[in-house]
Amino acid sequence: MIALGATAVGAMLLLSACGQDSGDLARQACVHVKLSVHYYELSTEPNVSVVDAARLRTKANAELRAALPLAAQATSSDGSMNSLMTTISESATIDEGHLIPALKGQCAQVDTNVNVNPAPPGNLPGP
Repeated sequence: MIALGATAVGAMLLLSACGQDSGDLARQACVHVKLSVHYYELSTEPNVSVVDAARLRTKANAELRAALPLAAQATSSDGSMNSLMTTISESATIDEGHLIPALKGQCAQVDTNVNVNPAPPGNLPGP
């Protein structure tokens, strides 16, 4: 029953990704990443109870789990998105606090669309 549910969720994600480019998928993944970072950072603030910190870390982890399939789909269309997917997947074994600088940087690159080649300055010599 669980396998059937996981298969259905995977199929829905695949179908929902049809027609979307890698940048769109990466931006969707980064929405989850940013929420995760927000929850994680809230969990480390002073005067946050142990119970609240645990709840916030659970929410942060759930957001990263939601980001992973989107980042994987983005990577399969554009290999330059691999670092985002890999960093998100590392959260399974590394505390998110250590990954936050990389996650923020990778999502900043996604948000600025660094894969668009700017027009070169001036005129290029002809062939």
